[in-house]
Amino acid sequence: MTELEKRPAPTRPGAARRAAGALLGYAAVRALGLVALALWSAARDKSAYPLLTARWDSLWYARVAANGYGYQVRLPNGDVHSDLAFFPLLPWLERLGAALTPLSHADAGFVVGALASLAAAWGIFAVGDHVYGRRAGLCLVLLWAVLPVGIVQSMAYSESLFTALAAWSLYAVLTRRWLTAGTLALLAGLTRPVGLAVAAAVWAAGVAAFVRTRGPAAAPGAPATGRAPGEGARCALGLLLAPLGAAGYVLWVGHRTGGGPFGYLDVQAGWRNGFDGGWAFARFVAAMFTSFPSALAGLGLTAGVALVIWLYVVGVRRRLPLPLLVYTGVVTALALCASGYFGSKPRLLLPAFPLLLPLAAALARRRTARSAAVLGVLAVASALYGAFWLNGSGPP
Repeated sequence: MTELEKRPAPTRPGAARRAAGALLGYAAVRALGLVALALWSAARDKSAYPLLTARWDSLWYARVAANGYGYQVRLPNGDVHSDLAFFPLLPWLERLGAALTPLSHADAGFVVGALASLAAAWGIFAVGDHVYGRRAGLCLVLLWAVLPVGIVQSMAYSESLFTALAAWSLYAVLTRRWLTAGTLALLAGLTRPVGLAVAAAVWAAGVAAFVRTRGPAAAPGAPATGRAPGEGARCALGLLLAPLGAAGYVLWVGHRTGGGPFGYLDVQAGWRNGFDGGWAFARFVAAMFTSFPSALAGLGLTAGVALVIWLYVVGVRRRLPLPLLVYTGVVTALALCASGYFGSKPRLLLPAFPLLLPLAAALARRRTARSAAVLGVLAVASALYGAFWLNGSGPP
C-alpha cells in the first residue's frame, strides 16, 4: 500500500469545508468569464446566453433530449452527420430537467453544465489535495478554471459532466473505493467516447493492487500490503462495471446502424473524425508554415502540443499515481491523434486536468500573493479570450 493510499479520506462535512475555498475561487473565475462574455456580446448587439446553450454541439444534445436519436444531416460533399455520435447521458439529464421543471431542454443543459462544473471542480480539488495537499488542490482547480477554453465549462456541453465523473472516479480509485470508481467510470462512458480512459484507469489501478497483494510478504515493521476484508470482490465488481457504459452505447449504435461492433466508428467517419495516430493533425500544423500570418498560429499550436507532452513527462518523472497517468495518457492521445476537427483539440483536452498537477504543485510552493497574481492575470486573459472566441468561431 502506498503513502497515497494510506492517507485517509476526509469525512463528508470535513471534505466540504476543506474544498470550500477552491469552490468559491472556481465560481469567481467562472462568473468573471460569464460577465466578460455578456459585456463583449452586448457590445456586438448579441445575446450571450444563446452562445452558451443554442449553438454547435449544444443544439445536437438538446435535439436528442427532445426527440431521441435518429436525426442526421447529409452535407453536399456526401458526409453524413448523425446524432448517434453524441453519447446519451447529457441528453438524458436534459430530458429529466425539462420534465421536472419549466426549463427547456437547452436551459436544462445549461443548468446541468453549471452544476457539473462545480462537481468537477470539487473532484479535481479532491484529487489534487490527495496527491499534493490542500494548497495544491486549490491551485489545480483554479488552473483548470483559467484555461484558455475554460468558458466551455459554462456551456451546455458534456465536458464538465464528463470531467466531474472522471475526477470523482479517479479519487475513488486513489482511496480504494472500487464500486464507486467503477460506477462513476460506467457513467463517464455514457457521456463521451473518451470515457474508456476512465475505465482504463480503474483497470490499471485494480490490476496493480492485485499484483501488490500477490507480491512478496512485507518485511517486519513495513506497511501492510493486503486488502481489507471483501475488498477483492469489490475491486473485481468495480472493474467489471467500469467499461460497461462506453461498451454498451457503442454496441447499441452498432446494432441500430447494422454496422456491428464497428458501427460507431462508421458514424464518426461520417463526421470526418477518426484516429490516425496524429498524422492528419501533423499535416494540418505543417501546412500553417507555408505563409507568414498562419505560421504564427502554427508556432502557437506546436508550442501548445509540446507543453502538453512536457507536462505529461513531468508527471511520469514525479511518479504521479498510476491511474492518473493512465487516464491522462489516454485522454491526451485520443485528443491529439484524432484525424478531424483540429480546432476542437483544446476543448477535448479539458478533461485531462492531471496534466496541471506539476504546475499546481509549483504554484502551491510560491507565496500566496505571487500565486494569486499569476492566477488573477490568467483569469482575466481566459475571460477575455472566451468572450472573443464564443463571439467568433467558437468551439467546433
